[in-house]
Amino acid sequence: MNDNTVPSTPLRQSVLANAHSVVIKLGTQLLTSRSGGLDVRFLNSIARQIAGLRQRGIEVTVVSSGAIGAGCAELDIDRRPRDVAELQAVAAVGQPRLMVQLRDAFAKVDLACAQLLLTRGDFDDRVRFLNIRNCIMHLHRLGCVPIINENDTVAVEEIESLRVGENDLLAAMICNALPADVLILLTVVDGLQDDKRKRIDLVKDVQESLSMVRQDQSRFGRGGMRAKVEAARLATDAGEIAVIANGRSKDVLARLFDAEPVGTVFAPAPRKLDSRRRWIGLTKRPAGTITIDNGAADALIRRGKSLLASGITGLTGQFDRGEVVMVRDIAGRDVARGLTNYRSDELRRIMGKRSSQFEKILGRPAFSEVIHRDNLMLRHNTDAVR
Repeated sequence: MNDNTVPSTPLRQSVLANAHSVVIKLGTQLLTSRSGGLDVRFLNSIARQIAGLRQRGIEVTVVSSGAIGAGCAELDIDRRPRDVAELQAVAAVGQPRLMVQLRDAFAKVDLACAQLLLTRGDFDDRVRFLNIRNCIMHLHRLGCVPIINENDTVAVEEIESLRVGENDLLAAMICNALPADVLILLTVVDGLQDDKRKRIDLVKDVQESLSMVRQDQSRFGRGGMRAKVEAARLATDAGEIAVIANGRSKDVLARLFDAEPVGTVFAPAPRKLDSRRRWIGLTKRPAGTITIDNGAADALIRRGKSLLASGITGLTGQFDRGEVVMVRDIAGRDVARGLTNYRSDELRRIMGKRSSQFEKILGRPAFSEVIHRDNLMLRHNTDAVR
């Protein structure tokens, strides 16, 4: 029975118990045994639990870590490599081994699975971003369980332009791309803990909860609790619920979707963002930064206006028209992200000017707005979220 005194119970009952789509991230520590090899017993258990969710009519997309851990076990390496070339090689060895074990586990419950290896660039490009979503949705229609991993053979620390950075964040971006109703981050602890190491049931302010995070990390993983809370913030900013829970708890997935008080629930923002705003505000990396004065910030936040050049005081970066840029106030706080109508070199010429001057300065007809309000997504910590 549900404990009705638990603060998260209404949210669990209204969202988790009625969810139709979920992204589940499996951490490295869950997938590997104490000896460092893949934990086949856990893989069989999670496949059975996912089959149970499928029988409830819930579409499940899996984001799986473990390729480097599996490669280390195959090659008898006891720690995560630091050398770039070695990381690539170990991941290349481990990824097929991981997928073979996952395929075998899902075959035991009569489910097929599919592999998608992604990089950061797949999310920065709008067409590829949409193709990811379409592919995953079609796999669900075919009755497959999509299993996604970052392509560690190319997405390593030295190749920052391609790297997502942590599979928790990859899971959040997949959740926003679909979109899924719930992001579940499974780990080996019961959830986010307070300073007395007691599980926190409900988090309403994700930013505040970051102060409670300890810098823990496994032998083969590269994340830790901070990455999970950051991932939860990406999902909740888009208007979805996120959960961090212990994947080794018995029947954890069934219990979560029965609205039992398991793990830590992160409350969603009041308004769900559509796919386009999720891409602009939460997925695509900004190509530059625009700084605006207090009057322009007030116009964006309080009055829902477009961004005009007259309120711009500075900018950084080199970007083309149609790129996503970050908008900050003079105190350095992130106000919004949006699609710019101007290249950076053009914007440097017209910033601080009125729109009536643009044609003469640029020598061609020009947009009145630097960023139109329809292409602007305010940050969650502003007073009025669009």
